[in-house]
Amino acid sequence: MGSKSKKRVVLPSRPEPPTVEQIVEDMSQAEPQDPVFSILEDGTAQGPAPPSDGSAAQFQQVRRLVELGERLRESGGKLRLQREELESVGRTLQHDITQVESQTQ
Repeated sequence: MGSKSKKRVVLPSRPEPPTVEQIVEDMSQAEPQDPVFSILEDGTAQGPAPPSDGSAAQFQQVRRLVELGERLRESGGKLRLQREELESVGRTLQHDITQVESQTQ
């Protein structure tokens, strides 16, 4: 009874994040109707057109996108806390219901 040799699977390395130049290029090629531009304006239906005045305006849009990502992460954390609180209140309520039911029998 010999031991079977297990082949170790080597996963490819993760790709490098995009460079600033690649982000700027992507944003300059985006169409005005691209959803990212409406999201960046606090969810308004009409977003600004992609900037045509150079990289400073594009940098500002990238910065706003990063800020939006941070806000989403913060909101996710708040929602997890609220869920935990609701679950705790639900357990307490269920316990109280069980006590009331046992007292009425």
